[in-house]
Amino acid sequence: MTADLQPARGEEAIPDPPWQRRRRRREPARAPLSRDAIVGAALRVVDAEGLAGMSMRRVADELGTVPSAIYWHVRNKDELLQLVLDRVAGEIELPEPDPANWQEQAKQLAREMRRVLTKHRDIARVSIGSIPAGPNVLLVVEWMLGLLRSAGVPDRTAALAGDLFGLYVGAYAYEESLGLASPTGEDLPPGEVVAMLRDYWLSLPPSRFPNTVALVDSLFEGGPDERFEFGLDVLVQGLAAQAR
Repeated sequence: MTADLQPARGEEAIPDPPWQRRRRRREPARAPLSRDAIVGAALRVVDAEGLAGMSMRRVADELGTVPSAIYWHVRNKDELLQLVLDRVAGEIELPEPDPANWQEQAKQLAREMRRVLTKHRDIARVSIGSIPAGPNVLLVVEWMLGLLRSAGVPDRTAALAGDLFGLYVGAYAYEESLGLASPTGEDLPPGEVVAMLRDYWLSLPPSRFPNTVALVDSLFEGGPDERFEFGLDVLVQGLAAQAR
């Protein structure tokens, strides 16, 4: 299932953060734009040009308006980027929690997070150094906490695991968005960059770098997917060791 912001019958609605409620009270009686439209336009700009190309003026151009009109709905670029990140989080598909299969479901959540982040250029950078607090993100957090607690993972461990997973996936997706930089500064294919670095490491004096030289093949083998899965295995096995 995808994250659903509409409450079912009898459920309480998810409140907006208080800073957003305060901002809306200052809107004019007839706002020419909606916040949803602004967030959608900002996401289109990010998808097309990346975060470097995203500015309030660029979003205004996308909407055919002026930047001052956008400021009636969002305080600044940072707030808008948090709203965009939350919009992206709404694309994460959440299955029904299955405590008996919690380890695989935890990995699948991480894969979903990576999928939606890498789908939208370098939006993963917004998750680094901040605590996302939008309703879509909170639904994902609630799902994961419920899965871990129902599997017997201690509350303290479950609480810290959410942060750890977010950091791991966010940093991994952000690094993927950057591509593989060449040490020469040239725009070279990833395979050529890897071969260049491997050859250099292999040329190191074994007397000073015995372990690096001995493991050079292992250090450079495995693509992004294999390395991502290795990290997930380590994280989930650590959680399993603490589950009751």
